[in-house]
Amino acid sequence: MTEYPQRDVFFVSNSVDELGGVTSWSHQMARLFTERGHRVHVIGITPAEVVQRLGEVPYPMTTLYDGQPPRPGRARAASMREQAARLTALFRTARPGAVVIVTQVWAMEWVKQADTTGLTVIGMSHESFAYCKKTSRFQRVLRHYKGVDRMLSLTREDADLWIGQGMNNASFMPNPLPFMPEVPSPRTENVVVSVGRLHDQKGIDMLLDTWAEAAPRHPGWRLRIYGSGEDEEILKKQCTALGLDDVVEWRGSTSDVPGALRGGSVFVLSSRGEGFPLAVMEAMATGLPCAAFDCAPGVREIIRDGEDGLLAALGNTGELARRLDALMSDKELRDRMGEAARVNIQRYRTGEIVRHWEELFAFLER
Repeated sequence: MTEYPQRDVFFVSNSVDELGGVTSWSHQMARLFTERGHRVHVIGITPAEVVQRLGEVPYPMTTLYDGQPPRPGRARAASMREQAARLTALFRTARPGAVVIVTQVWAMEWVKQADTTGLTVIGMSHESFAYCKKTSRFQRVLRHYKGVDRMLSLTREDADLWIGQGMNNASFMPNPLPFMPEVPSPRTENVVVSVGRLHDQKGIDMLLDTWAEAAPRHPGWRLRIYGSGEDEEILKKQCTALGLDDVVEWRGSTSDVPGALRGGSVFVLSSRGEGFPLAVMEAMATGLPCAAFDCAPGVREIIRDGEDGLLAALGNTGELARRLDALMSDKELRDRMGEAARVNIQRYRTGEIVRHWEELFAFLER
């Protein structure tokens, strides 16, 4: 096995402890790199509005602003120069061969103003090309990532689409498996589990419409939703209007995702857009078959349709209801797909992904 040099690795994100998958990914990778002997520093631009509980971390964290930066204008420009100088000072502490990984394009606006001479700079997009293209982030990715050493998406399919936009530095890196529990779900509870923010992107409104169609055919089954967010009140009103209050459980955020998943027999993903969804990986590692909207290349790369889960066309709630119906109706199918999911997802085990990162660092240093 090739031994790679130990490096200084900076992760720069919008916030160091923001609730969401990018933060979870950043700290998982930071821990993995630390365990491999790399010296890691996690940097955020602003404090998070909704905080993710992190516990003790074995590396330093820095947040540049005490609050939100000034509105665009002279004050904003002056504050950006000041905070970019702080970034420059942090980067200058690094040993030769250091790497800066910018996980979100907004954070890159500060990194671009800092002095990164002698550093390898990698910019990341943690969402699919198609979803990004619908947002203001798309033009910023094209503008701010074009000159970095590597722009990373999460799948080869998305990387090819970015290359088609003239991003010749584009490549891809899948997410690592967040955990591999020793004890999988027994799949004995009549529960379908959803885990995600209560936000438009996650499509919980479409999930409720789906459940309104599927639930009447399966008395005794419940939909258990884990997550919090700005859409909570309107979603609960929708749930009541659909007559689902007796068959939907709102569990809020959880710090025990493996435990939440072990309590279910099927996992459902109803997102409008994703990158390489950690929740699906976690569910499969726990032995749950997944029914999901085919909303991103990452989803259809993780889930092998008909083998370890079932996919439905994005936004087709009737089709997603039929996929759930198939899994809820047939324990043998649930068990077969759940066991296949637990085996297949191990291709993303952490050792493999870290090795790919170290290979990339070495390649970009040449």
